[in-house]
Amino acid sequence: MSTSDKFDNKTQELAGKAKEGVGKATGDEELEAEGHKDQAVGNLKQAGEKVKDVFKKS
Repeated sequence: MSTSDKFDNKTQELAGKAKEGVGKATGDEELEAEGHKDQAVGNLKQAGEKVKDVFKKS
């Protein structure tokens, strides 16, 4: 996994955590849900990149 991909995926995950926190603090359930979604997408992308790395090393 390239450093750029790692950074982008982690950035998306952290942005999701921030959205979730703001959503909780303001009572905005839609923003909170969007934050959960962003975190999940970031995690899935990271997992996909790790799988690609395993096959590159084989």
